[in-house]
Amino acid sequence: MTDKTSPRALIVGGSLGGLLAAVCLRAIGWRVDVFERSPHALDSRGGGIVLQPDVLHAFQFAGLRHGGLLGVPSGDRIFLDQSGAVVQRGHQPQTQTSWNTLYGIMRGTLPDDCVHAGETLLRFEQAGGQVRAHFAGGRSETGDLLIGADGARSTVRSQLLPGIEPAYAGYVAWRGLVPEPELDAANAALLDGVFGFQQGDGHMLLEYLVPGEDGDVARGRRRWNWVWYRKVAQAELGALLTDRNGRARSFSLPPGMLPDARAATLRMAARDALAPQFAALVERTAEPFVQAILDLAVPRMVSGRVLLLGDAAFVPRPHTAGSTAKAAANALALAQALQQTDVPIERRMQQWEALQLRAGRAMTAAGRSMGDRIMGLDSSVH
Repeated sequence: MTDKTSPRALIVGGSLGGLLAAVCLRAIGWRVDVFERSPHALDSRGGGIVLQPDVLHAFQFAGLRHGGLLGVPSGDRIFLDQSGAVVQRGHQPQTQTSWNTLYGIMRGTLPDDCVHAGETLLRFEQAGGQVRAHFAGGRSETGDLLIGADGARSTVRSQLLPGIEPAYAGYVAWRGLVPEPELDAANAALLDGVFGFQQGDGHMLLEYLVPGEDGDVARGRRRWNWVWYRKVAQAELGALLTDRNGRARSFSLPPGMLPDARAATLRMAARDALAPQFAALVERTAEPFVQAILDLAVPRMVSGRVLLLGDAAFVPRPHTAGSTAKAAANALALAQALQQTDVPIERRMQQWEALQLRAGRAMTAAGRSMGDRIMGLDSSVH
């Protein structure tokens, strides 16, 4: 329970990182307010996520109840060749969930009056152990802590660390979700219960089952999630990230924004390069979307009462399956640090930062190495 005398956190960013911070801080009695720049609900964004222990630990700490399985388990990892034959198989069990499953659970636990949509941060200032945040609509709020959980395009980071921006890694992730019944029985039989891959020259596709849009994990209600990594030259990226309305996007085109001609080109490329099972998934995807693969590592995460969390600080390549796990670890460790009320908060923040910087640097370095090896890129250019 919280009251008006409890410390208050202003959280900028209402996606998974921001909500993880919110639920963990509420669990230790802090008041939280989450400010999200999008005026619309963030439902159905993103795609599949490998469910890591860090997320489960954060959920447990926050006391979140989810009433069933958080994801869809898989047993074997299989690799297909272009003909669709299985050329490698190994047992590596894990569980896959989805962005909207985790988002829905966390958002459902937060009171509506502590999540504020359509609020774009302009600037902040600090004085006397307080932070004051100013928003584009004229709103100003004061808190004991300001958390920048606003992703790779972080406004908080741009003020805290001017000039530190994500770098393009040289390839993109095409992504899609397909309702389980829409894949024919023969292809579904091979892919059900496995984590499937196809490695090619300068590209790689992976697929797995995730919960349905409503979080349902019952057979027939799940979704096929696929990700296809493909090289795209820096000079071509701007055109690729221009949406169907002619708007140039920074890092991604969300579902529904890909121009029809590009979607047709994608499906043609899938027929030419992918195993028939994977090409069928791409063909049946109503709204494919694309994300540029980025690298970002900050030199520091804390300045006074302002801190960076999740992808606002470190953007690991998706091969680590660590982006959401990293945000969960950041949020849980922060809540645990803030519980130590016998230690000055500045010291607690320094200790938190030291551990999170070490983990973030290790994860991003591992991701670069994996990604460059998979895609056949020269690591020396990064």
